[in-house]
Amino acid sequence: MPLDIGQTVPDFSAPATGDTTLTLSELRGQQVVVYFYPKASTPGCTTEGGDFRDRKADFDAANTVIVGISRDGIRAQENFKAKQDFNFTLVSDKDETVCKLFDVIKLKKLYGKEHLGIERSTFLIDAEGKLAQAWRGVKVPGHVDEVLAVAQALDAS
Repeated sequence: MPLDIGQTVPDFSAPATGDTTLTLSELRGQQVVVYFYPKASTPGCTTEGGDFRDRKADFDAANTVIVGISRDGIRAQENFKAKQDFNFTLVSDKDETVCKLFDVIKLKKLYGKEHLGIERSTFLIDAEGKLAQAWRGVKVPGHVDEVLAVAQALDAS
């Protein structure tokens, strides 16, 4: 069941890069961009992560934390972060707990075969922990700029 705009996002904790655990409630008081990507070190995911990396200072100025999530293990996330010099946290959701919370596991087709995978999606959570905006079926080009514009407008309100 998807989250609705204005609904408080249920708290979650998951293993994160830097040998840490990310707990959503510990980020209260800041806006949070949670973006889901299909697989570490693939072209689209590398481009999207790079776009967030390159605009991080602008997100920081808008009181907004960036968190990337995929089903990759923590070692793959650490390698992806290091190789791409990502300056934000990546979360490993191998058991799909967070993916299911945000309803991003979808039936996908690859080379004619169907499989369950992450639908590239981004969510903006306000400083009180409520869902402010959701983007599903994201196309990478220009996406980060759109998310940033909404985060800046929300921070200014």
